[in-house]
Amino acid sequence: MTSRAGALLLAPYVLLLVVFFTAPLALMLATSVSHQSFGQIDERASSAHSTVTLHHYIRFFSDSYYVGVLWDTLLLGAIVTVVSVLLGYPLAYHLALTRSRWKPLLIVFILSPLLVGIVIRCYGWMILLADRGLINATLMEHRWITKPLPLMYNKLGVTIALVHVFLPFMVLSLTGVLKRIDPHLIEASKTLGASPRRAFLEVTLPLSLPGILAGSLLVFSLAISSFVVPILIGGFKVHVLPMVVYEQVLSVFDWPFGAANAFVLLVISVALIAVYIKVTERALRGIV
Repeated sequence: MTSRAGALLLAPYVLLLVVFFTAPLALMLATSVSHQSFGQIDERASSAHSTVTLHHYIRFFSDSYYVGVLWDTLLLGAIVTVVSVLLGYPLAYHLALTRSRWKPLLIVFILSPLLVGIVIRCYGWMILLADRGLINATLMEHRWITKPLPLMYNKLGVTIALVHVFLPFMVLSLTGVLKRIDPHLIEASKTLGASPRRAFLEVTLPLSLPGILAGSLLVFSLAISSFVVPILIGGFKVHVLPMVVYEQVLSVFDWPFGAANAFVLLVISVALIAVYIKVTERALRGIV
């Protein structure tokens, strides 16, 4: 009865996973190895071996443009993740340890960007970063610069916007782990003669690595799959793989090649995440 009840409880979750995750992935994989004819899957071939082709994957990896876009996408995700860790860790550390009465207000400030749509936030950054935006206008008005700084329609602007969009996820992941660290461990390290800096490096930082891992995986996954931010802030001048998928599917109507692009990004990102988890688990062994 217990196993039967557990199966009944899991059934809605399994059904949801199959319908909205497994089935779309299987369809995308099937589409990526299918022949295509101007936006339509070619059903003319009757035999199984003639309907399956790796042409779209060969085309992807044999073209330096698509390989370069893949590399730029992964590099952009890595940069956004590193910057988010560097900016989010001090904020999460303060948020986890502070006893100030302003702590609820700080939490509201962190969560408030999540209540605003990504498009609206991108338009806000466009107002700030544009050639005639607030930053360049202020600098030119005070004659600190003679021409606008290139803050938009490049990788710098896209990175800034992506960090702003995904930083709350990093802060929340780190805050939850930092709050669970026993303060007596830090006090014991100081009692044994460790300076505050050494206590942080040898006690707090290692114990917070699970939070860094969780936040990094979340931010990296969201950054490499972001579409709206590179479109609006990059202005089609910063090419990432989600943009290529969009162009192939909705502009060129080459559905199988677009599906192949999406599946390549999925497989490579999952492989990188798995390697990252494995390396991090080895580093955490004996610490937590």
